[in-house]
Amino acid sequence: MNNPNNNKIALLRQFMKEHNLQAFIIPTTDPHLSEYPAAHWESRMWISGFTGSAGIVVITMDKAGLWTDSRYFLQAESELAGSEIKLFKARLPETPLIPDWLTDELSNGDNVGIDGKVYAAKEAQDLIRILTPKGISVINSTDPFDSIWAERPDIPKGKAFIHPEKYTGESAKEKIVRIADSIEKTGADSLLVSTLDTIAWIFNLRGNDVIYNPVVVSYAYVSRTETILFIDSYKLDDTIQTYLKEQGVTVKPYDEIYSFAQTLKGSVCIDSNKISYSLYNAIPKHCRIVDMLSPADLMKSIKNDVETEGFGRAMVRDGVALVHFFRWLEAAVPKGMVTEYNIGKKLVEYRSKQENFAGESFCTIAGYAANGALNHYHPTADNCLSVKAVGLLLIDSGAQYLDGTTDITRTVAVGAVSDDMKRDYTLVLKGHIGLASAVFPQGTRGSQIDILARQAMWKEGINFLHGTGHGIGHYLSVHEGPHSIRPEINPVNIYIGMITSNEPGIYRDNKYGVRTENLMRTQLYKKTEFGDFYSFETITLCPIDTTPIIKEMLTDDEVTWLNNYHTEVYNKLSPYLEDAETEWLKAKTQPI
Repeated sequence: MNNPNNNKIALLRQFMKEHNLQAFIIPTTDPHLSEYPAAHWESRMWISGFTGSAGIVVITMDKAGLWTDSRYFLQAESELAGSEIKLFKARLPETPLIPDWLTDELSNGDNVGIDGKVYAAKEAQDLIRILTPKGISVINSTDPFDSIWAERPDIPKGKAFIHPEKYTGESAKEKIVRIADSIEKTGADSLLVSTLDTIAWIFNLRGNDVIYNPVVVSYAYVSRTETILFIDSYKLDDTIQTYLKEQGVTVKPYDEIYSFAQTLKGSVCIDSNKISYSLYNAIPKHCRIVDMLSPADLMKSIKNDVETEGFGRAMVRDGVALVHFFRWLEAAVPKGMVTEYNIGKKLVEYRSKQENFAGESFCTIAGYAANGALNHYHPTADNCLSVKAVGLLLIDSGAQYLDGTTDITRTVAVGAVSDDMKRDYTLVLKGHIGLASAVFPQGTRGSQIDILARQAMWKEGINFLHGTGHGIGHYLSVHEGPHSIRPEINPVNIYIGMITSNEPGIYRDNKYGVRTENLMRTQLYKKTEFGDFYSFETITLCPIDTTPIIKEMLTDDEVTWLNNYHTEVYNKLSPYLEDAETEWLKAKTQPI
């Protein structure tokens, strides 16, 4: 094994030896349990070389493993090559859970180290509950990477900026009052928040501390009598200082969150899935903890009228940019001008010309041929395929606009495609339309309607292992909770105003991948004697390639949905296009 990351593992084992630790667990997260941590907290990536956005590394004195989900199986195998780290394919029946694996590998009296500042309280508690009866202790260790990671990046020092009410539709002061009202209904006196997108939403602040996510490193405390933002002062100019004071917000240094937590009294509302183990432990034992989904998280996910209108405008601008892009792609592929890598560059070029563009919402996934089967494949300039005029190309991309966040996947035929490709493409489209057409009663959860996106492919013995839908932030994180659409049970209901992705897929290892993704807004369908019923409004505006469709596989209702969608795409985008672009779009949105 000649992977240079093996030397980093050796450094960690030396740290473990010095601290009497027989194992150490390294999650992907930061102190705010972020999906995309800032570079300072990319410890799991640093030690393993695995660049996926989800995964946990566990190191013992003689073994090492990475647990990650199906989106990254092929990518992880490639990036771990030559490393002593073994890939464990999470959620497969034959794959042991981390606590079970540790139980097998360790002995009575051994210690498992975690850095509690980047470890979710709920996960730490579960780990302790399972390992303690086995005689294995969980130790809240100091951060080993402070000492073993040479030239570790600094904690981000970017400036915060105000997100104006013309985009948010509600002042920070108004949000704080709503949160305080909701907290009191839970029986708590206050709310402690560490998730960066929620803090950004509460205070109508944005930043550039995390790539693709316009957030600023901070903590927050909200109560009826006091609201505190814990943030380093150099991030705030005089205008923001004045603004926060006007909103009734006190500012304290970022690092004071722990000492402040130790002074809490009464009852405090927290979400143990969204707060670090160290911060949880800082709360005094005499405090009553109300452990539940944060009311602020739920409020954030339900978009108000201003936010909803902003999403609509952002989708039009994004759709216009995508017309420019796909026209370029269609002309450039036969000339040999397209690589997986320059697709992402070209998308940024076209989107950056649109009003209110503020960057990408994630790194573009452009997978040609076999790379399309890699759910979260990210090409680089030195490692990418040239796109030839044959087969399928999968492109998953998104943008941040000041008035909305976009996320769209299109799979396009760049040349001749096989019958198998057409069949899979049509099955995915049937699943997409099945979910987009859903009507369901108030109180429905995502897991209850997930089958609508899968039933057509299940009948053929086909499945996809990732979730079907995730929430989308409003000029915030492209992956936003608390709701989701996936087979696993999520207790959060789907509410009017939530924005959710719809992205079924089929992936043929070493052959090709197909995924079709739009964003949908939950809306009222009708009121009856049986209660309120909801439906989805598809808000993404971009043609779906009709050339790989086997029309005979579609029902009349599915054909009608597709034709109606394409009519809407044409009607909403054509006023903003030049004549040649309008003609191209008209051809792409013809009824089938």
